[in-house]
Amino acid sequence: MKQLTALLLIFTMTLFDCTSAQNATRADWRFIADRWINFGLDHDAIHFGDLKDDFRQIKIRVTDAPLKIYDMKIHFDNGDVQDVSLKTQFRQGEESRVIDLNGGLRHLRKIEFWYETKGVRKGKSRIAVWGKR
Repeated sequence: MKQLTALLLIFTMTLFDCTSAQNATRADWRFIADRWINFGLDHDAIHFGDLKDDFRQIKIRVTDAPLKIYDMKIHFDNGDVQDVSLKTQFRQGEESRVIDLNGGLRHLRKIEFWYETKGVRKGKSRIAVWGKR
């Protein structure tokens, strides 16, 4: 009986630790900006304006309709540009891999996307950018 109680206690503690770590990881990500994407093959940009925070990592989330993203260029306030080749077909609700920003903690100016929504019935998709310090 003592062994069963000990095993249940260990299991409960492990489950709590995993859940806490997962929630802490989600809480570290902050929504930065988004953009509605029109139907067809196109290029667009998200400008960050008076964004006050700097980030070490970003990821993108595609919602409302599937979207194929070919390329992404991240522009920083000092003029540097980081090219990120995605070549990924995102289904509705999917997100990209975590993208480490070159140089560590960086201030974003804009992100350019080259994408295609061809064949999407709704005709519009949404790209949301999330950042982590």
